[in-house]
Amino acid sequence: MTYASIKSHMSRLAIVAGVIGALTQAVPAAAADIPAKPEAGTFKLGIEPWLGYGQWHVAASKGLFKKAGLEEVELVNFTEDKDLNAALASGQLDAANIATHTAMGMVAAGLPVKIVSLLDFSLTADAILAGSDINSVADLKGKSVAYEEGTTSDILLNYALAANGMTIDDITRVPMPAADAGSALIAGRVPVAVTYEPYISTARAQDKAIKLLFEAGKDPGLVSDVLVVREDVLKSKPGQVLAMLKAWDAALADYKANTAEDRAIIAKAVGASPEDLATAFDGVQYYTTAEASKAFAGEFKTKTFVDVLKAAKLAKILTQDVTAEQMIDSSFVDAANK
Repeated sequence: MTYASIKSHMSRLAIVAGVIGALTQAVPAAAADIPAKPEAGTFKLGIEPWLGYGQWHVAASKGLFKKAGLEEVELVNFTEDKDLNAALASGQLDAANIATHTAMGMVAAGLPVKIVSLLDFSLTADAILAGSDINSVADLKGKSVAYEEGTTSDILLNYALAANGMTIDDITRVPMPAADAGSALIAGRVPVAVTYEPYISTARAQDKAIKLLFEAGKDPGLVSDVLVVREDVLKSKPGQVLAMLKAWDAALADYKANTAEDRAIIAKAVGASPEDLATAFDGVQYYTTAEASKAFAGEFKTKTFVDVLKAAKLAKILTQDVTAEQMIDSSFVDAANK
């Protein structure tokens, strides 16, 4: 079993739509065609060092891929979605963990991938931060806001503004990496910052006056992550895809039984200490495949997908519509629970 991971800082940058894969269009396997035994060979999974993808690190550390029947799984970590997208498009990866809005961008750009499972919702792990003199989103009008354009921070900010009758034009944009936004707020360079964990916890630990002005959990699923798989892989290696989902479930069950131990595994994988991420973990809701199956048949398709699409278009990350029916293949999460 190989577990390859390139250490890097947290980043969930939005898709750069210039890369369009020259992949052959393929029809995903139907649930009845998914073999219980995975095919031989290596499964390559693109991943970024974000807590929501943490169960893959648990699976790698505890031999759960092998228990699921997989010969070899390689986790390849990226710092930017544009690089992950290029690797997926060129066939260097079989699948990838990405934000929902990033998956939309991939499909809009012409990359033939499908969402096969829902991995996590960020509830308090993505947020708008402000000092003591700003008490509501309405107070952001005319204020300078630090955030990383094209990312989940962009999605959250645009959604919060729209929910309060404003647009991005009502603020002064201060583009910078999410890793720097919290520091800019602490230093007094901006009165507001949008970022995610562990930067939220770091900022609040250094300045007790900093508050969570608006959290992703105000609309659960607005900031969410999914597993996407290339359509040709769904056709050629459906057993491996199913086995990966079973390994995820096994890791999540282990996480619930051995939370402190597995949080330490995840923290190390994302380059932080368990202490730094103590509250951050509580802001992430992981999904089993059974829960993903239920979500795909209900609110993820009818509400979450719609809200993310709207926010992504407001943020100008997307310029065209995509549909849940076009993007979601629920046959694998359904098969995982038979």
